[in-house]
Amino acid sequence: MPVPPPLRQRILITGASAGLGREMARAWAARGRDLALCARRPDALERLRDELLAATPSAVVSLHVVDVADHEAVDAAVDDAAAALGGLDRVVVNAGVAGGDSLGLDGAEANRTTARTNFLGAVHQAESALRVFRPAGAGHLVFISSMSALRGMGGAMNVYSATKAGVSALAEGLRSDLVGTGIAVTAVHPGYVRTEMASHFPRMLMASDPDRATRAIVAAVEREPARAYVPALPWAALAWPMRLMPLGLYRRVAG
Repeated sequence: MPVPPPLRQRILITGASAGLGREMARAWAARGRDLALCARRPDALERLRDELLAATPSAVVSLHVVDVADHEAVDAAVDDAAAALGGLDRVVVNAGVAGGDSLGLDGAEANRTTARTNFLGAVHQAESALRVFRPAGAGHLVFISSMSALRGMGGAMNVYSATKAGVSALAEGLRSDLVGTGIAVTAVHPGYVRTEMASHFPRMLMASDPDRATRAIVAAVEREPARAYVPALPWAALAWPMRLMPLGLYRRVAG
């Protein structure tokens, strides 16, 4: 008797209009996944949808305009996406910004925006996703964190790295809460990637191009690990040295 084909996986991605979010959408569409793409810019989302459908006419793509700092808008977008796709199997908490400056200078508003978007926005997305996953007893919640979550960083990276540390801690706490529920939680820690968002970072050590980084992220997420450092070379090898390095040396290396 032939084995039936697997059901099409339904994936929601926030921050899908640019950077890693857009690249993940391209990669998963090519794998035959159904997608709910969320971002603030409708024009960019529409261009991406048209591109995906041109490349993969069988793809199912729904679009949802949302600012992840608005919890009611996030709730509505996740509910609408679940209705459009007939449910959700994976939610990728990816939306983020990287503005700001060292505290006490001229970057206060940009620092607050970074904190609201990256951390509070992640809380909103996780709350909404789990209201879908918990009744189903299944789902995969993915947080796109950063290697900068492993250590505090100075200057323009200070608030950004702090928000990513919070995202990683949120993921770990949820993983503990959700043991035995059928819901998986993954925290992905990419190294530097040459995207528009990262273009103002003062240092880009061992940066990857978006294509290489996305291949590593998608491959890791498909395995559903607790955490992943990507691309594995060099970042998986550097995770523990980064944590253990004396602050003075770390500051000279990473800023």
